[in-house]
Amino acid sequence: MNIDISERQTLIRGIGLIAAISVIIGNVIGTGVFLKARVMTCNVGSPTWVIVAWIAAGLLSLAGALTYAELTAMKPEAGGEYVFLRDTYGKLSSFLYGWMQIFIARPGSQAAAAVAFAIGLNDFLDNKLAATIGTIPLGSTSIEITTLQLVAVMVIVIFTTLNCASVTLTGQIATVLTFVKMALILFVSIGAFVLVSGNFSHFSMLNSGGTCEGVAAAVTFGSPTYSFLGGFAAAMLGALWGYDGWNNLTFVAGEVKDPNRNIPLAIIGSTILIIVLYVVANVAYFYVLDPTTIASVSKNSSVAKVVVSMFFGGNVASIATGAATAFFTVGLMLSSLGTLHTSLMSGARVPYAMAKDRLFFGTFAELSINSVPVSSVLLMGGIAIILAMSGSFDILTDYVVFGSWVFYALVTSSIFLYRRKYPELARPYKAWGYPVVPVIFLIVAGWLLYTTFSNDLPLMTEGLASISAGNVGEGLKSIGKTSSFAGSLLILLGLPVFYYFNSKRENLPEGEDQA
Repeated sequence: MNIDISERQTLIRGIGLIAAISVIIGNVIGTGVFLKARVMTCNVGSPTWVIVAWIAAGLLSLAGALTYAELTAMKPEAGGEYVFLRDTYGKLSSFLYGWMQIFIARPGSQAAAAVAFAIGLNDFLDNKLAATIGTIPLGSTSIEITTLQLVAVMVIVIFTTLNCASVTLTGQIATVLTFVKMALILFVSIGAFVLVSGNFSHFSMLNSGGTCEGVAAAVTFGSPTYSFLGGFAAAMLGALWGYDGWNNLTFVAGEVKDPNRNIPLAIIGSTILIIVLYVVANVAYFYVLDPTTIASVSKNSSVAKVVVSMFFGGNVASIATGAATAFFTVGLMLSSLGTLHTSLMSGARVPYAMAKDRLFFGTFAELSINSVPVSSVLLMGGIAIILAMSGSFDILTDYVVFGSWVFYALVTSSIFLYRRKYPELARPYKAWGYPVVPVIFLIVAGWLLYTTFSNDLPLMTEGLASISAGNVGEGLKSIGKTSSFAGSLLILLGLPVFYYFNSKRENLPEGEDQA
């Protein structure tokens, strides 16, 4: 009897506990802990409040992780959050989630990691890569194309190719790069306390006159339009980029060995470990540098690199200082690559799950001979390339965080529906603190999203005014910087696409839809 290969191919459970932890830590620890301290200091002004923002964002992520652990252990299927939304809120919500993941969250994260790698490489080569090679016209304005963007595209192509290999190989690569990330944080943190004569009095100072390059006035401490709640929300947004990825194991849950045991351990354990690492790293930054100095660091560099450059007395001619700076820069590049790799690995399972539900093109449901959804991997890599060519690091990260947290809140709320609608489902792990912890998560997430809309309103108004005046290009650029308004518009664009695929699905012969 002839058996079609697609009928006997399934995702392989080849990811063990260590690899599962690596998928989370490998995606979470990437660039945020090294690049966001400057912006967060501009947002809140005080080192103490920066630390509070990191802890608050970590606890919020942990509250989500505690809820996700129950959902994922209960339904360890490929697609994760997509499956949870489909089962509780229906096909439309799950489709819009998948749409957001495909066109905003995953490729945005991948593009940001690739841009961070290019920035690190540029630093390593003494700014020799920062050259403009052309522009793309956009109405009355234009988009600049630089060699840094081409480098970002190159690494996306390389890691997209790697992710087309077997899931066991990609899990092993994630494990190796995860240890590099953790070693880099420890190197900066321990070195700051041991090799630099810092001062804890910096914690009693405020940012006063820091340049805050590229930070909007509405969320810059000390500006006339500044409000503390808006600034703290912006700082939280930056910190949440640092923690983003705590949910990533849900995407590859169908490939985790012994999921009932390993999924909760991986999600909760890795989140707690990351909170500790981030707080220690930021305490080290402010031990070495005062808040005004941190706020004045260039947007194309990192606070962590400035701290490392002060090792061994900060003598730039010192061989030891040069070696330490080079080690950090290379480590940051590898850390960015690790984020890019694990994001491609996990995100590609979303179009796979949607295609299996006949809510996306059928080719994305196909598996290679190594049981990898290659078409989905290539799709994510292609969109990431487009975003890397069109967006800056901070704009990309804001898009990712806003779009993701809209659905993090929706997925977290699904635990209430699951317990009511499906009480018979086995729950190897039950969310700690239920229902208080999920409720707190939803309240804080709602406040964060609302405040982001409020912070973006001036830019949105400015963009609409420019379009009304005939400056369409400038207006679109202003609107494009609003993660909340532009992100919401991109999500809503998925509505007509959903109705197209859903109508095709409903017109299938009876029984074929369940084939």
